[in-house]
Amino acid sequence: MLAWKYTLKANTIAIVTDGSRVLSLGDIGGYAAIPVMEGKALLFKKLADIDAFPICFERYHTELADDVKNIAPVFGAIALEDIAAPKCFELEEALQGIGIPVMHDDQHGTAVVVLAALLNACKVTKKRFEDLNIVICGAGAAGYAITRMLRCIGYDPDLCSRVNDIIVCDTKGIIHRNRENLYANKYKFIIGDETNKTGRVGSLADALEGADVCIGVSVPGIITTGMVRSMNTDPIIFALAYPLPEILPHDALLAGAAIVGTGRSAYPNQINYALAFPGIFRGALNAHATRISNEMKVAAAHALAGYVKNPRKDRLLPPVLNRNVVRTVAAAVKEAAIKSGCARTD
Repeated sequence: MLAWKYTLKANTIAIVTDGSRVLSLGDIGGYAAIPVMEGKALLFKKLADIDAFPICFERYHTELADDVKNIAPVFGAIALEDIAAPKCFELEEALQGIGIPVMHDDQHGTAVVVLAALLNACKVTKKRFEDLNIVICGAGAAGYAITRMLRCIGYDPDLCSRVNDIIVCDTKGIIHRNRENLYANKYKFIIGDETNKTGRVGSLADALEGADVCIGVSVPGIITTGMVRSMNTDPIIFALAYPLPEILPHDALLAGAAIVGTGRSAYPNQINYALAFPGIFRGALNAHATRISNEMKVAAAHALAGYVKNPRKDRLLPPVLNRNVVRTVAAAVKEAAIKSGCARTD
């Protein structure tokens, strides 16, 4: 396509939001989301030399997918940002197949970074990835995507390794197959059908008993030291709620955690999707990709994990503002795009 060669399309993406789930701010609407999206655009430019433009809708509406499709010709990719679940799932699904990559960063960017951090945490603790029993606190966009990636739900089984089991908890407790009204939300139904092999029921505290890993993508302060003590030996805690984690690192470590990561740069082991999205989109644009495949996401995770040659308890991942990380991830994503047939050849 000549537009990729002669216009701004090849290096320009749209950051699309309705402002319904802005990090730490909630449902603030399109106008109030503009500064946050401008900050995201700045990260794209500074880290990956991508020109990004905020497209902020005042509210979600039924024709939003059509609106985005109609502005897509000028962009090389679309980053969906800060859209509440389950609308974010529906919108992303509706925009697949439009000829350019569309990715919801809150979902897949977070899942990529969590997988990378977990791979390196296993190296440090000598735990076997395939043996892990994981509890995910939060069943929104990030929780859903992390679950799918770590259990290879919808992935080619030859592409990724799956953990032994995952239990996902939402505000009502453990999600399980027989929970009342589970059919009302198809995304939670998928979680209930694909996880919790033993059919455990109850609260977050019940779920964490004997678990190897806890991944929090929910609200501050929800994990107690008693819950950490009830987990398996040398548990791994990724408490990613923002601006405050589900449990403070100091408290988790005193309770017996072997490794603690948060979304904050103020603590060791920052696990932030900003480590993923610049490189993923840079690689996708370099390949003139038609979409972002599972192969590209898995390649990004392994490239990010591999960047840290000798991970430690307090250093699982590289610093967020590292352009070399972006280049490394981008190269892996471009190669995966070519191998998976997503690279544009015309």
